[in-house]
Amino acid sequence: MSQSRTDFATLFVDEVALLDVRAPVEFAKGAFPQAVNLPLMDDLERQRVGTRYKRQGQQAALELGHRLVSGELKRRRIESWARFARAHPEGCLYCFRGGLRSQIVQRWLRDEAGIDYPRVAGGYKALRGFLSEVIERAVVECEWVRIGGLTGVGKTEVLAGVANAVDLEGLACHRGSSFGGRVTPQPAQIDFEHRLAIALLKLREAGTARLIVEDEGGRIGRCMLPLALQRRMQRAPLIWLEAPLSQRIERVLKDYVIDLRAEFIAAFGLKPGLEHFAERLEQSLASLSKRLGVERYRRLAALMSWALASSAEESLALHRGWIHLLLDEYYDPIYRYQRDSQQQQVLFSGEREAVLDYLRSMACAR
Repeated sequence: MSQSRTDFATLFVDEVALLDVRAPVEFAKGAFPQAVNLPLMDDLERQRVGTRYKRQGQQAALELGHRLVSGELKRRRIESWARFARAHPEGCLYCFRGGLRSQIVQRWLRDEAGIDYPRVAGGYKALRGFLSEVIERAVVECEWVRIGGLTGVGKTEVLAGVANAVDLEGLACHRGSSFGGRVTPQPAQIDFEHRLAIALLKLREAGTARLIVEDEGGRIGRCMLPLALQRRMQRAPLIWLEAPLSQRIERVLKDYVIDLRAEFIAAFGLKPGLEHFAERLEQSLASLSKRLGVERYRRLAALMSWALASSAEESLALHRGWIHLLLDEYYDPIYRYQRDSQQQQVLFSGEREAVLDYLRSMACAR
C-alpha cells in the first residue's frame, strides 16, 4: 500500500526531492526549492476538468480527466514520473491538498510502473501551512539581532562569517537598494517566504536560538518581509558596522559595477550584456530622481553616462566619481539619521573584525 509522509521538517531540512503534480499555473504561483513540476494535467486540461466539476459534479469531472489524460499522453506522463521516482527513490509527490490528483498519480505509478511512491499528506497546502508556522514561531521564540551600517560597509560579508545568520537579500536575490537588482530574477513572493522559512527551519533544527540578519526595511526589491517579522526586527538590538568611505566606494564599485557587468555579459554576451548593464544602472538612478532632486540627479546621470561611454580602463575611476557622490550626498545622510533614531538599540559599533569577534562572543555566551 502506498504511504503518506507527514514528516514535513525532514522533507525540508534534508532537501528531499518533491514531485509536484499540480498544473503549471499553480506551480508558477508558489512552489518549493526542491520541487519539480511534472503535472497530471496541463493548464488547459485542468481548466476543462474544473469547469466540468462546477457544472456536473465530481464523477463527471473524473471521467473527463481520464479521457483527457489517456493513451499515449498518459504513458508519457507516467514515464516522466517514473524517471523522477527512480532518480529520487527517497522523494515523494504531492498535489494541492493531497487529494485526487496525487492519489491518481500514486496509483498509476504503482499499477503501471511498479513503483510504490509516497505522497505528502495534505499536499502543497499542508506544506505551505507548515512553513508559515515555522516563520511565525521563529519570530516569537528566537532572539533577533540586526546588522546595520552605511551603504558598502560589507554587511553581507559579515553575515557570511557567522553560522547563525539569515541572508535575507540572498534569499530575495536582490541587494536591497535601488541598485540592488541582479540578472537572475527575484523569486515570487510565496517562493521567497518558502526560502526564508526553510532557512529558519534548518537553523532551528540545528539548535540555533539567536538569529543574525541585516537591518532591512519591509521590502527587498519586490519581496516583502512577513509583517510579523518586520515588526520583530524593528524592536531587535542593532550592531552597527563601520568602514572607511574609500573601502565602501570600492565595495560598491565591485558589487554594482564590476560584478554586475560581468553577470550581464555572462547572461547575454558581450555587446548585449553591456547594453543591458548600462540600461540597468541608468534605470536604477532614474528611480531615485525625485528624491535626489533635479540638479543632483543631472550631475549623477552625467557622471554615470560618461563612465558607461568610456573604455574599460577609464571607466572604473569615473564610476567611482558618481558612487562617491551618491554615497556622500544621498545614502549616508539617510542611514546616519536611521542610526541616530535607534541609538538606544545599538549594542556595539565597530569595523568588520571587531563586529565578527563581538558576534562570536555572543554565540559563546549562550
